[in-house]
Amino acid sequence: MREGDAPGAGPVGSMKTKKLFNSWIIWVLVGVVAVVLFLPMVFGNNSAKVDTSVGLHQLTSGNVTEAKMFDGDQRVDLKLRDSLKVDGVDKGTSVSFYYSTARAELVVDEINKANLGKFTDQPVESNWLLSMLGIIIPFLLIAGIFWFILARSQGGGSKVMQFGKSKAKLITKDMPQVTFKDVAGADEAVEELHEIKEFLQEPAKFQALGAKIPKGVLLYGPPGTGKTLLAKAVAGEAAVPFYSISGSDFVEMFVGVGASRVRDLFEQAKTNSPAIIFVDEIDAVGRHRGAGIGGGNDEREQTLNQLLVEMDGFDATTNVILIAATNRPDVLDPALLRPGRFDRQIPVEAPDLKGREQILAVHVKGKPMDATVDLNAVAKKTPGYTGADLANVLNEAALLTARSNANLIDDRALDEAIDRVMAGPQKRTRLMDEHERKVTAYHEGGHALVAAAMNQTAPVTKITILPRGRALGYTMVVPESDKYSVTRNELLDQMAYAMGGRVAEEIVFHDPSTGASNDIEKATATARKMVTEYGMSEKVGAVRLAGSAAEQGMGTASRDFSDEMAHLVDQEVRELIEQAHNDAYQALMANRHVLDRLALALLERETLNQKEIAEIFSDLVKRDKREVWLSNEARPVHQEGPILSPKERAASSTD
Repeated sequence: MREGDAPGAGPVGSMKTKKLFNSWIIWVLVGVVAVVLFLPMVFGNNSAKVDTSVGLHQLTSGNVTEAKMFDGDQRVDLKLRDSLKVDGVDKGTSVSFYYSTARAELVVDEINKANLGKFTDQPVESNWLLSMLGIIIPFLLIAGIFWFILARSQGGGSKVMQFGKSKAKLITKDMPQVTFKDVAGADEAVEELHEIKEFLQEPAKFQALGAKIPKGVLLYGPPGTGKTLLAKAVAGEAAVPFYSISGSDFVEMFVGVGASRVRDLFEQAKTNSPAIIFVDEIDAVGRHRGAGIGGGNDEREQTLNQLLVEMDGFDATTNVILIAATNRPDVLDPALLRPGRFDRQIPVEAPDLKGREQILAVHVKGKPMDATVDLNAVAKKTPGYTGADLANVLNEAALLTARSNANLIDDRALDEAIDRVMAGPQKRTRLMDEHERKVTAYHEGGHALVAAAMNQTAPVTKITILPRGRALGYTMVVPESDKYSVTRNELLDQMAYAMGGRVAEEIVFHDPSTGASNDIEKATATARKMVTEYGMSEKVGAVRLAGSAAEQGMGTASRDFSDEMAHLVDQEVRELIEQAHNDAYQALMANRHVLDRLALALLERETLNQKEIAEIFSDLVKRDKREVWLSNEARPVHQEGPILSPKERAASSTD
């Protein structure tokens, strides 16, 4: 697999202006400027300032009636008989001048010589009000900055002192409602949650039989499978208060806030019971204790401890149910998962064929579909897709249809949407030279031919050499039905199929390219899992050697086997890869003429559908090899092959 209004004009400008005045920085600056301007007006000297020489001249000329000398400020305030004009500017009868320390004696002598009727010496003394303001104002400024920063982090000034208050959103009947009718492909989960709704609406019905209402329900599964949608459906169905919060909303930068928010959330729910609390991504606070930095003093662990206490604090008559969702149930603390806390753990997996068709039927509502579109066929083309993936496929198809100015979503738009979701958008600007196109054609042809020649692989439905995403081309292999387990022979054939592109390059060009790096990565990962997880190696045996997903997720996984065993594992992985390489080689050499025909067709048409591929593979030679697995030849075999099921016996008797 290879435009708008000028800046500041109209509503946009008014919004920017409003946003500017809402900024805390602006108000802090306004406060500082006000203080700087206000203090001199109240406590400063209002007399006109003149040069020292002018002031001394007024003393010697006899125009001064009163003098006041400020030793601390080195300033002299004068009262004059006649108004003073300096450079044509009238300074009035009250002036002041400053002097340096060296001129202090001269100034005193001139005042004494002036024989003033009144003069005053102002000694150095501190103004207590100014001193207090000088101390208080910096602290007020720091507190104001801290206040505004805190207000922004809490979402508004009205919540500044509400650190420990829960951030949970209360979903009411006035909000847009999602019901169980909007959920498809998760019938078992809907059934379980429907029972939870009945618990809350008719608790007496169950208490009469001695049944206790479950305290917690855990929804777990891969991303995009609809866990949050299920919780919204419960909120829409149940006529009770529904509090929704994310796991990360509990933990803040302040110690103890998480635990306080947990207490506040449960107090609100108990006050308004019966009620439902929904915590999305609970693994943010529910991970194994002792695995984080800080050990038992870690803020996240304090939050988890409080959550455990609150769940235990429910009594039999408290109709509050906690619903949580996570993608990683393996990393949750065991104390959180035990009965009495999360009594029910509901898997929400990727939908099967029927579920995918139901999900598609939900998402096509409101979209104009062509009459020829078969949702069942679309569901068959999307194995392993989650509800989010299928919603994305239909949305992409609608966008592509609008881009082409069409009115109805047809099969072509859906096929292109599936390709975009799976491999990314097509790169029309990436131009390959003729040799690189030929290498890509043989590479993808090798994948397809090996997949078709093997007995345990799914049918090839599409081949293309058009670059898409990070691949120069890709081969689509889609199983005819959903599979929930894979046999050893199927894994071997999958590895051969993965190596088919590399082997085709070796056979045709004798010079392999880097295009097979992802294929080798996939084949190696499969082989290593066969040896270390699936017990599909005779030499290693049925022993699990890989660390658990929880340990790997927390970074605590360690190798608990010897160097000799590690060497043996590497040997077995290499042997499996070599076997896959040899199987691909044998299949390609037996069908070299088909490979050339397929590569030529790809160079001419660039993309081949299932019908065109079937025509090219009309004289394909299938591999008849099937490896028989006997992990221990000395072990007695009581029966060759499985017994016939009742359905198989009925079919054989009919024949």
